[in-house]
Amino acid sequence: MQSLVKRENGVDPTQISTLLGETGSDVLTFLEGLLRRWNLYQIGISLVALSVALICGKYLRAQMRDWMRGLEGRPKWQLRWLLAIEKRLVLIVWALLLWGTYVVMHETTWPSRSYLIAILARIVSAWVAVELVVQLVKNRALRRLMRWGLWAYVTLYFFGGIEGAAEFLDSVAITFGNFRLSALAVLKALVVTGVLFTFARLISGQTSTQIRRNEDISPSMKELIIKVVQLALFGSAFFIGLKAVGFDLTGLAVLSGAIGVGLGFGLQKVVSNLISGVIILLDKSIKPGDVISLGETFGWINALGARYASITTRDGKEYLIPNEDLITGQVVNWSHTNDFVRLDIYFGTAYGDDPHLVRKVAIEAAQTVDRVLTTKPPVCHIVGFGDSSVDYILRFWITDPTGGLTNVRGNVYLALWDAFKAHEISIPFPQREVRVLDGSTLATKALD
Repeated sequence: MQSLVKRENGVDPTQISTLLGETGSDVLTFLEGLLRRWNLYQIGISLVALSVALICGKYLRAQMRDWMRGLEGRPKWQLRWLLAIEKRLVLIVWALLLWGTYVVMHETTWPSRSYLIAILARIVSAWVAVELVVQLVKNRALRRLMRWGLWAYVTLYFFGGIEGAAEFLDSVAITFGNFRLSALAVLKALVVTGVLFTFARLISGQTSTQIRRNEDISPSMKELIIKVVQLALFGSAFFIGLKAVGFDLTGLAVLSGAIGVGLGFGLQKVVSNLISGVIILLDKSIKPGDVISLGETFGWINALGARYASITTRDGKEYLIPNEDLITGQVVNWSHTNDFVRLDIYFGTAYGDDPHLVRKVAIEAAQTVDRVLTTKPPVCHIVGFGDSSVDYILRFWITDPTGGLTNVRGNVYLALWDAFKAHEISIPFPQREVRVLDGSTLATKALD
């Protein structure tokens, strides 16, 4: 087994090897070595440094929190790193104190009288480095698992216990015929796959950002390319991780084929939604940002997922519409080829009002509303003679359906009301006149 620390700056490796002993040797040898006078001094000095680090770290954390509260407009990843540093300030201060103590003791005393402090300083520094590295992982559970796993690894590494731990984990195994699955193989698979997934996520995020910035690609093709890139990266990370630790992918391929046949019958709707999502991205029938109507649902598309489309309505509700419904159902896309949307409103005026004046006033009133286009002027036509009024239709155009349809109709109606009032144009309502005929029962009673 490797000795605990190699010969460095005059440290005798045989002394350290005697202190810790070989893997699997009696632990008492290690404990007896710790009870030597200078080793106890080093342990005491390390504990004093820890106490000072706790006091200083508490003060520095409070100062750093006050400073972080004043930060505005910083990216989320920077704040996450600063928060990780703030939480580990005690470890950072402890590592600095240990390294400073080690340098002083190494220069003023025998090198062998400071080697325990050097080992502890390396371990604490490695813990701090691990904490910074694991911030690359966004998933909280996976980040916590990687943190404790790497802390255990670096601790065993500096104490020379890697080989012993590996032999123990390899001895814990399950055998199925010729297939042997050990705890060591599972741990390696988790570590390698986790690292590959982390790099895949980073590359996927950067690629997605670059693709979305490209103005030459349509929104639907952007989503399709991003989905393909993500599938390729994460799929490759998964299979490379299994292959790297010695798993036989041939058997996995046969098993996945059998599972695929079973899932094909049980998950028809899921598969249909997945295929429908690909079709939507390819034919560009809808894309993020489009305003659509599907049945009673009216809103704009936030995102196109593998299984569903996210649609947000004007009242803040978010609907998750299965992709299959968007393929098989009747969808009104208000902004498919362009953003122009025509709206119609109906109204009536009294028979005594000049229809030529009514049409002119209605068009001018509609043009005063901000969202109504003047480049495509409104038009007004008579559509019929009703029982109580002359009926009209007013048509106008907008280019921002995401801003809502009901509100712009309401604004046009208000403009009509004000304009008609200014020009003394009346809006009639149904009236009924009841006549009592002479000789009827009601007329006789009235005379009596």
